[in-house]
Amino acid sequence: MSRKSTAAGLLDWPIVRGAARDAFVKLDPRKLAKNPVIFVTEMVSVVVTVFFVRDLLANTGTAGFTGQITAWLWFTVLFANFAEAVAEGRGKAQADSLRRTRTETHAKRLIDPAGKSGMKDVVQGVSALDLKLGDVVLVEAGDVIPCDGEIIEGVASVNESAITGESAPVIREAGGDRSAVTGGTTVLSDWIKVKVTAEPGSTFIDRMIALVEGAQRQKTPNELALSILLSGLTIIFLIVCVTLWPLAAYSGTTLSVSVLIALLVCLIPTTIGGLLSAIGIAGMDRLIRFNVIATSGRAVEAAGDVDTLLLDKTGTITFGNRMADEFIPVGAATERELAEAVLLASLADETPEGRSIVALAQSRYDVRAPFSVEAPEPALEGAGAASDPDPCAEMTVVPFSAQTRISGVNIAGRALRKGAVDAILAQIAETKIPDGFHKTVERISRAGGTPLAVSDNGRLLGVVYLKDIVKPGIKERFAALRAMGIKTVMVTGDNPTTAAAIAGEAGVDDFIAQATPEDKLAYIRKEQQGGRLIAMCGDGSNDAPALAQADVGVAMQTGTQAAREAGNMVDLDSDPTKLIEVVAIGKQLLMTRGALTTFSIANDVAKYFAIIPALFVAAYPELEAMNVMRLASSQSAILSAVIFNALIIVALIPLALRGVEYRPVGAAALLRRNLLIYGAGGLIAPFVGIKLIDLVVQALRLA
Repeated sequence: MSRKSTAAGLLDWPIVRGAARDAFVKLDPRKLAKNPVIFVTEMVSVVVTVFFVRDLLANTGTAGFTGQITAWLWFTVLFANFAEAVAEGRGKAQADSLRRTRTETHAKRLIDPAGKSGMKDVVQGVSALDLKLGDVVLVEAGDVIPCDGEIIEGVASVNESAITGESAPVIREAGGDRSAVTGGTTVLSDWIKVKVTAEPGSTFIDRMIALVEGAQRQKTPNELALSILLSGLTIIFLIVCVTLWPLAAYSGTTLSVSVLIALLVCLIPTTIGGLLSAIGIAGMDRLIRFNVIATSGRAVEAAGDVDTLLLDKTGTITFGNRMADEFIPVGAATERELAEAVLLASLADETPEGRSIVALAQSRYDVRAPFSVEAPEPALEGAGAASDPDPCAEMTVVPFSAQTRISGVNIAGRALRKGAVDAILAQIAETKIPDGFHKTVERISRAGGTPLAVSDNGRLLGVVYLKDIVKPGIKERFAALRAMGIKTVMVTGDNPTTAAAIAGEAGVDDFIAQATPEDKLAYIRKEQQGGRLIAMCGDGSNDAPALAQADVGVAMQTGTQAAREAGNMVDLDSDPTKLIEVVAIGKQLLMTRGALTTFSIANDVAKYFAIIPALFVAAYPELEAMNVMRLASSQSAILSAVIFNALIIVALIPLALRGVEYRPVGAAALLRRNLLIYGAGGLIAPFVGIKLIDLVVQALRLA
């Protein structure tokens, strides 16, 4: 997400228009009570309004001054409400786009499902809203999946762009960790039977809508601590302003209630108080723009302080399916001869492994199938090579079975077979095993791969190296996490040899082999007891306990329902390295809050120099030395400070929503940056702003 596109979102006129309306709705004291600073500002605005009405009816000469203060105090409250409403409006816009995917959908509910082909069951057409937990629905090519569920039969290509925004379809199939489907997505090919796992109104999309609208957002510990600090400062300045009245009377200075309230509002941290909610909401909104749904504001904050990241291997670091990586010939066989043989043996193999073998033979060795398996009378053209099958030959497919652990074809008098090494060797005499075959198999096994032996009429041609492929670019992303001070740990059920090979290829810092769900849970608890914050990425049901225990549990959208419900974040792109963006956004949220708090408190110091001399200069002429801005009059000074106090909230709304730019620097460097930029800026800006406003106020008064 570029800065430009984010900035464009800030200026979305429909959001601004709705936020302006909501700013008035939020004047309800019951809503503002959650924000003590702005609540106090509203209450004192009511008091000043009463005094303005009194002065107006009494026709006193101070009615105009009191009225201006009243107006700008109310503007301060409205601008604070507006900041929060803009942030909420961006979330509601996201929710509306999700809600559009939840249009009226019809479902094919199965009555007593029994058939295996998907065509022999009794189908009842119903509305998706009438589906109940445990119902089974048939979803065919072109149908919209009507509900969240688990595939219990079939395999299909599914378009999940309505949820993830990605146009590339994904494969969903029964069994394993890729069986979960989401309502609102579309089946592009084949058919699946889906068991409903969520009641209407509590589906994944429903939860996403509620979350992005902020309905379930809770204040985080950091926010609560900051709220307590702001409340404390408000009480302190309230006491100060109350005690100023008798002190002023003792010195012979008469202070009106309106002036004291103006002083109070200028001194309490209204800037950060007005922007605090917007910062938190915007942090979750930025996650959504990276296709990550956070179910907890606490998780967003915790992501900014994560020390260790645990990642499940299968489906998270790797694709999860064994794929062909290399053809290794043995004996007198050549690579091309092996590639041609294994291509023919795999043409009818629809497993992921079989498809990957065909793809590798075509891409790396430029071997093409001379016919399609479905063709009844295959025509073989260009048969010049010795290994080409006879054009008149018929092909017989030998399907894979758990008993034989072998598959292949019989064609042109050739019996082409591929399968488990021991199963293939059982058909071959010991004297016909080429030298180096066993060493090749052992080398593949040590590297964590799976060897498949290939034979042609009982002659060993070589070995297919199947491996769990590491997702591209993941090593560089882990290096970026390491640079951010985050330790990466891979957890897998594989043996230590396989785990070490995958860990080395992926570039993780450590690994836990042969890990059970209990092992993952114990590791996280041990690290947490040492004061570390742990993030966990996973997609399987066996990852659910660890996802629930981790401070930041990122579940993959492609994972099971149990994993998605256990995590406090869901990555719609199923990219485990997305945690880089999650951590950056968490750190950005904390940095933004700290920067604006620094700016707000520094602001108050500068406004002190504007108002205090104006209040007491008549009684103590020495205070004129503090009037460094040379403001025109006491009334102009007070009014200019109040106007600046209101306008600075509006000026900082884009920064609160966009966030302070994150840079991976240490805490000391970050503190220096905050003090130099936002501390110094908070001191200088009011001097410049109040002086300019004072000049405008004087010009208007003289006009």
